[in-house]
Amino acid sequence: MTATLEIAYANEIAAYREARTANEKQRAWHRLERAHILGQLRFGLHIRSHLQMLGFAVALRDGREIFGQLGRLALAPLGNLTGRLPIGNTGRAHVSAFMPMEIPEELQRQIIDAGAEN
Repeated sequence: MTATLEIAYANEIAAYREARTANEKQRAWHRLERAHILGQLRFGLHIRSHLQMLGFAVALRDGREIFGQLGRLALAPLGNLTGRLPIGNTGRAHVSAFMPMEIPEELQRQIIDAGAEN
C-alpha cells in the first residue's frame, strides 16, 4: 500500500470524525463512503472502513445499517481475497453489496496517483 492512499484514507476518516462531532450525520456518512471507496482495494483499509460504518450505525441505533455492515464485514475478506470487489461501491447497506459504482473523479485521481488501481 502506498503512503499516498493511506493519507487520503486517513483524511476522509478525519473528516468523518469532524462531521460526527458536529452531529452532521449526512456529511459523516458521505466521508465514510469516500473512505470505503479509497480503501476498498486494500484489505486492512477495507475492513476498517466497514468497522467505522458499523460503529457509527450502532451509535445511531440504525438496525438496517448494523445488519448491512455485519454482512459486509463477512463478505469483504472473500472479495479482497478473490479480487471480485464491486469497485466504487460506497459500502452502505442501502446499496447492493455486489453493485459496482462510478468512482468520483477526485477519488479516482487519488487512487491512480497512489498506484492502487485494480
